[in-house]
Amino acid sequence: MINSLYARVVLTFLGVVIVSLLSVLFVQSYFYKGHIEATVEEKMIGNAQMIIQLYKKLAPKDAKAFVEVSNSMPFYKIRFYDSAGTLLNPGSAAPDRQKDQPYLQQVLKQNKIYHNGSSEDDEITVGLPFALNGSPHVLLVTTQTSFVLDEIDSLIRYQQLFTLGLGSILVLIAARYMVRPIRKLTHATQRMARGDFNVGLSTKRRDEIGQLTLSFNAMAAELGRMDMLRRRFVSDVSHEIQSPLTSIKGYTRVLKIKSMDEKTRMRMLNIIDEESDRLSRLCDDLLELTSLEHEHAKPAPQKFRLDEQLRKAVIRLEPQWSARNLDMQLMLEPITIVADEDKMNQVWNNLLGNCIKFTADHGKIMVESFKKSESAVVRMTDNGIGIPEEEISQIFKPFYKVDKARNRNVSGNGIGLSIVKRIVDLHHGKIEVSSRLESGTSFSITLPLEDTKPEL
Repeated sequence: MINSLYARVVLTFLGVVIVSLLSVLFVQSYFYKGHIEATVEEKMIGNAQMIIQLYKKLAPKDAKAFVEVSNSMPFYKIRFYDSAGTLLNPGSAAPDRQKDQPYLQQVLKQNKIYHNGSSEDDEITVGLPFALNGSPHVLLVTTQTSFVLDEIDSLIRYQQLFTLGLGSILVLIAARYMVRPIRKLTHATQRMARGDFNVGLSTKRRDEIGQLTLSFNAMAAELGRMDMLRRRFVSDVSHEIQSPLTSIKGYTRVLKIKSMDEKTRMRMLNIIDEESDRLSRLCDDLLELTSLEHEHAKPAPQKFRLDEQLRKAVIRLEPQWSARNLDMQLMLEPITIVADEDKMNQVWNNLLGNCIKFTADHGKIMVESFKKSESAVVRMTDNGIGIPEEEISQIFKPFYKVDKARNRNVSGNGIGLSIVKRIVDLHHGKIEVSSRLESGTSFSITLPLEDTKPEL
């Protein structure tokens, strides 16, 4: 069982190379053999014609010597016959004369060049008729195909061995090139499994492996960011929970003193009650935020009047804003939307609560609703303490609080605006904030009208 990807890639490529070479050998053996034989025959006919010309020039004085020299040629067997079938160069072996008879008769009868192709014993024979002193003669030339094919086969084998060797080297290099980034990814993944998300990998490749590396880097960066947010979230939750618990524990110890007067005891009990309520609200907000952040969070859409909902939210919070003599102004255009009514109530309660908390006594709050294109817009504006420009982009993060030193009398856990942002996102809406220090803040929420359903 091969577990190494590198070994698998090498063996796969080598298998492809070997199969390709065997396929080439098969093609050469079965398809090019006939072509090679035809080429050899053409060359033999050309050489035979040259031999005949030389033979005519030398005959009869030096013809015998020429024939003896011809018989000693290593690649060709040359036989001259006259019209009676007499072998003129008797140095040839008797079996040659027996095999030559069919060829000889055919050449003399048809008076044209004869070639037999490759025979069973791998011989190629060509016969050429010619006239000498007015008498018909025949030249037969025979060669062994093995002389030619063996040379070609040797050349092919050397080429194949060279190709196999070079291919193997290239396969090893290519496989290493392909597997190296995967090994780096494996090592980086192991580091991530140990909690180290600072594992960015460099790559210059533009292929699928390069894209995989870039995607891995993006994933590592996102996981690192999420891990940092998780750690910060746990730290912030611990801090927010620890504060009321510390107060409750401290005042509980003080209450154990029997000599305490009733007025002081009631004051401390009220503080414990307030801190308990604060802790309860924090738990509720955390549960709500967790529920909204879940990927399967689904609003329950229904049709309702947005302006009426806003009016009820203002009335519901009247004890808070009237106690501080705030001027609450409403400019509500009748609008019907399709949304989760309960969750939108949370949005308006949070935003109105912030406006009330961060606006000084005798301040002013404006609540507006109107249509814009295919959307409904709700704008809440106050003339409170405002938000520094550099902190506006941070206010929707869980537990983020704007400069606590600027207003120590304002309490909160920093989760409300995170809930608002998530609910608006679930309804395919958007929220915008504009603010100036000591001048006030304006929240604008844009929501789809009734023909657009919220995220399901």
